Amino acid sequence: MEIRFTQLTATGATSTLNIEQWTISPQESWAVFSTEGDIGSLLGELLVGELEFDGELHVDAGAFAQVSLVEQQRLLDDELAKDDTDFLDHIDAGSTVYTLIFEQCHDDALTQKLINELDLNHLRESGFRVLSTGETRRVMLARALATQPDFIVLDSPFTGLDVAHRAALATYLTALSQRVQMLVTFSREEDMPEWVDHIALFNHGKLDSLMNKNAWDTHPIITQIKAQSKEQSEHMMALIRRYQHSTPFENPIFELKNGEVAYTEKTIFTEVDWRIDKGQHWQVKGPNGCGKSTLLGMIFGDHPQCYSNDIQIFGKQRGSGETIWEIKKHIGMVSSALHLQYRVNCSALDVILSGFYDSIGLYNQPSLKERDIAKEWLDILHMRQYHKTPFRKLEYGQQRLLLIARAIVKQPTLLILDEPYQGLDYLGRRLMKSTLELIAKENLSQLLYVSHYQGDELESIKHSLTFEFDEASECYRATMQSR
Repeated sequence: MEIRFTQLTATGATSTLNIEQWTISPQESWAVFSTEGDIGSLLGELLVGELEFDGELHVDAGAFAQVSLVEQQRLLDDELAKDDTDFLDHIDAGSTVYTLIFEQCHDDALTQKLINELDLNHLRESGFRVLSTGETRRVMLARALATQPDFIVLDSPFTGLDVAHRAALATYLTALSQRVQMLVTFSREEDMPEWVDHIALFNHGKLDSLMNKNAWDTHPIITQIKAQSKEQSEHMMALIRRYQHSTPFENPIFELKNGEVAYTEKTIFTEVDWRIDKGQHWQVKGPNGCGKSTLLGMIFGDHPQCYSNDIQIFGKQRGSGETIWEIKKHIGMVSSALHLQYRVNCSALDVILSGFYDSIGLYNQPSLKERDIAKEWLDILHMRQYHKTPFRKLEYGQQRLLLIARAIVKQPTLLILDEPYQGLDYLGRRLMKSTLELIAKENLSQLLYVSHYQGDELESIKHSLTFEFDEASECYRATMQSR
């Protein structure tokens, strides 16, 4: 399939796509790197006919499909709209993995083939809303491939996948590239596909240059971005230090004894003994589906099984009469689950302000000082012009930056970061990683951190909890390590 862009301009929620001239020849697959902005989603929506544009776009006849975090959010919205929990004697977990894939092709053989190839067989009858981030990403890819496209746009396909599934997907995409044309966007150097020979570099939404891999390795724009992110991070840290306060709590900050999470059909993990003392930063590791997000949700108080476990947090025994707000006011949280739940359409400024009150949306009257601090965060994130823009109208990466600022703004004792960089562009990821490293180094908050990428590990985090599958008990167990 041949695709030609000529003097094309297309505008998304907050980014504009500008392409003077670009030809994708038949059989060619491309990688797209963007310094800033949600270019992958814009290209996907453009090619599937969902985005208006000026200029010329020539596309040979054929079927297109896309996989993106934006598409994932849309599917979740559809699933929530169909929630029948109120009419059932159990919680509606959403459409099953099999149903979601089958409805794209109405072909049982193809559905089962994709389930097997993408390691979804054990999740075949699981509801969409109970899947982990990595599991959901694989379902989205299977749904796209079920339409049997001639060309597929994959926007950061490795996001949320653990090490083993990233390696498996890379192998799978290598084979797939032999029969389907692909355009893959990435914001991490290590996610550059081995099988692409052509790279398109976008800078601030404009197609900057087309190159091969050798030219990419020495491109000067990457050095410029690294310097820019360092400067932004220093400004952010100056703001955090200005409103710094110390935790009033003594050891332990958090303790879980013989922790277990089990459902009717299976146990996720068991016999977890975990203690977090004052000043400690922890990284939680393990494969998709092992219970990392569940464990962090138990600390935050958003998971129902936090009350069936022996948990002490901030000097209080969980379930001893404390309110959830007494706990949450000392915790900042960023996670894919929170991002999906943040469905209210308050303004960008109000999203940050909601961090002072631990609410989804803003229902309190903030003080003048709180408003000033929130505006300073918008300035540092280069988002002051969007202060009145509804959250849901912003790009996914901009939404994630706001949620990170929301978590940090009140200087919490515990800062829980569950895959915090998901959806961020190259600049945003470098900015936030540098900032989190300094927060940990200076003990401005205690970090509980999850990331599947080795390159995301923070030097200042000296403690790790790692989940590994135990064949004998058919569930996960945790080991602790300090360095």
